Amino acid sequence: MNHLKEFNIQFVGLEPGNHQFEFEVNDSFFEHFEFSQIQHGQVHVNVDLEKMERMMIFNIGLEGRVRVTCDRCTNEFDFLLSDKQRLIVKLGAEYLEESDDVIVIPETEYQFDLSPYIYEFIHLALPARLLHPDDEDGNSSCDPDMLRRLETLSPTEDSFDPRWEALRKLNTDQ
Repeated sequence: MNHLKEFNIQFVGLEPGNHQFEFEVNDSFFEHFEFSQIQHGQVHVNVDLEKMERMMIFNIGLEGRVRVTCDRCTNEFDFLLSDKQRLIVKLGAEYLEESDDVIVIPETEYQFDLSPYIYEFIHLALPARLLHPDDEDGNSSCDPDMLRRLETLSPTEDSFDPRWEALRKLNTDQ
């Protein structure tokens, strides 16, 4: 049974103009994508479809939270995300990806599956480096024990690796 069929938008029969769709993405959504960085989350998806004769413009809004792993302390936390993306779908002879946000589908199609694009857009809404947010005092909310361990492993100014001295000389010679 395809649990992602709710993300199929049947565009044949829709009048030209704007159409609104709403979806709820949860844990069962992420289970369908192998090797997903996200396993748990709750994201509300608003889709504004502008249908034209031979083209559709999907304006997709994402609001919610996803469970991610902190890159600093490796503990999980809920990341709040809010993002807007745009996807242009043209009708043509065959499948073709013209650019990151423009694709062509065969004109014989009658529906369009948004699920892989919603999945991709959720991941694109994540920052490159995932860190626990700071608390109201500006302090890291990472695991304090892990932060202490990392501090002991961090090089100090007193610990100088002599192999870098030759590179420093090159930099100061210029």
